[in-house]
Amino acid sequence: MERSRVIIDRAACIGCGLCSRVCAAHNIAVTDHKAVTVLDDCMLCGQCSAVCPQKAISLSGCPDRQIEKKGEVRLEPRDVLEVIRFRRSIRSFKETPVPGEVIAQVLEAGRLTHTAKNSQDVSFVVLDKEKDRIEKMAVRVFRTIKPVADLFSPMAKNNKIDDNFFFFRAPAVIVILAKDKTNGLLAAQNMEFVAEAHGLGVLYSGFFTMAANASRKIKKALGVPKGEKAAMTLVLGYPDVRFLRSTPHKKLDARFL
Repeated sequence: MERSRVIIDRAACIGCGLCSRVCAAHNIAVTDHKAVTVLDDCMLCGQCSAVCPQKAISLSGCPDRQIEKKGEVRLEPRDVLEVIRFRRSIRSFKETPVPGEVIAQVLEAGRLTHTAKNSQDVSFVVLDKEKDRIEKMAVRVFRTIKPVADLFSPMAKNNKIDDNFFFFRAPAVIVILAKDKTNGLLAAQNMEFVAEAHGLGVLYSGFFTMAANASRKIKKALGVPKGEKAAMTLVLGYPDVRFLRSTPHKKLDARFL
């Protein structure tokens, strides 16, 4: 496999220095009016190739085709706040299947999410044919620990662990894997926004995520690579319930120093 690296076309480079200004690793300098890399090692974030007006910079070994930006795309702040305000965790879903092209866009949102040090360590497991079997595995795990949880939590006592305890008969489930949990959670947030844009309801299943990380059998069933873990599980489907208003929240707690 070709080792990825930054390639600079010196004939096309005009020495404007934009690439050097945006390089987070400070790995590009302008010498004799031409951009050059300082070291072979690079985080390969691609900022330099995205900002170059002459298309003089490229990254080898990266199959992702760069897309030209056509105008500014800005979300309306009030609309974004309203989406967040009325967002609810959904636990009641219609039987309507989620189209494959919608799942593909949700996954693309996760793939494109920025990661710390450009590690791009996030991957995804879409549960389809194995969804029910893997859910039952997680149910068995939770049933063994529930008696202990009941001793410490009244809320746990009220929870009945049935066969649909984790996925609520939702038609689609995506398990997000990552070496760095924060990267997986960032991906989950962007994926939720795309899912909501398609009219889907979303549940973050922290319980299934806990079970997946605690059980070797579930890890094996999911094919979790060594060094990675389940960061979050998104349960997706068209909601079978309609919320009529926002829920109460505590007042803002923020300090300006």
